[in-house]
Amino acid sequence: MGRPESLSSESRVAILLHGGLLGEHGKTGLGLLRYGSFPVVAVIDREQAGGSLAHLTGIAKDIPIVASVEEALAHRPEVLVIGIAPSGGQLPPAWREELGLALRAGLSLVNGLHTPLAEDPQFRQWLQPGAWIWDIRREPPNLSVGKALARTLPCKRVLTVGTDMSVGKMSTSLELHRASLRRGLRSRFLATGQTGILIGSEGIPLDAVRVDYASGAVEQLILRYGSDHDILHLEGQGSLLNPASTATLPLLRGSQPTHLILVHRAGQTHIKGIDYVPIPPLPKVIELYEQVAAAAGAFAPAPVVGIALNTFGWEEEAALEQIRRVEAETGRPCTDVVRFGADPLLEAILAAG
Repeated sequence: MGRPESLSSESRVAILLHGGLLGEHGKTGLGLLRYGSFPVVAVIDREQAGGSLAHLTGIAKDIPIVASVEEALAHRPEVLVIGIAPSGGQLPPAWREELGLALRAGLSLVNGLHTPLAEDPQFRQWLQPGAWIWDIRREPPNLSVGKALARTLPCKRVLTVGTDMSVGKMSTSLELHRASLRRGLRSRFLATGQTGILIGSEGIPLDAVRVDYASGAVEQLILRYGSDHDILHLEGQGSLLNPASTATLPLLRGSQPTHLILVHRAGQTHIKGIDYVPIPPLPKVIELYEQVAAAAGAFAPAPVVGIALNTFGWEEEAALEQIRRVEAETGRPCTDVVRFGADPLLEAILAAG
């Protein structure tokens, strides 16, 4: 799904992130801050206004944090990005007026929520000439059901899978893609969520696709690039362990992966927000993903060749100890790809054939 022609790498962006810089729903904005190519001129988070982005998030960029859209306008943004991704993807009602202020001031709007805004009569009334609203979560056209055709491709197809939602699957795939390019491999990162699409990657908003066509949408994306690349890094979504997640199985079926990377948050023992659902020991999770991927032999084996451990918030020595513990527990290489690089995982992928 393409972006509006008027959204370019030079567009001055403000990110609306109330409560998201340190909260659980800010992954869209944080992903854009870490990986986006746009100049971000302001972050809007009333809870952290005046704070240091680098200190709060570890993202070493000198971007002011302000309390409101009104304050952000002083930094002359051209586009406002909704940077939260709450469960269910709904627009918080209290944000409508802030979005209206931005539109009345002439800004365009990027919306990654499930709530469509481009056809909302009030938003259309607020929209100024030359500005636009981009609803990212729109189902791609011309979809069909999956047929396991990706298994015919010669390229490596690496899918990130998780012990839970929002543990770092996109970051892991992006860092593996960057490491692959440094090795001289013909590599491509394929996005399956609004954040990856927003930062400029080719992809699909998988959770906007009707379930009957979900694996077919993934397959269509993989087939588009598989013949021209050595390795495809497909962004994972959700988790087989999370009762709210429906996206992981279509990714496994549509991509017919050759390799899996398991992503886990250090120290997490239960599904976030559902504390009566435990995360099993990692060797059991590995066994689950490998069994589901192969479907008792209906599809080719897809081994979990490494673990990406999200150690955000841990001191470095403690993080390294967590990595060593996971390696001993699983018998597989482990690293935090953001802090320590993705090379150990890429080595494992290439060594596995």
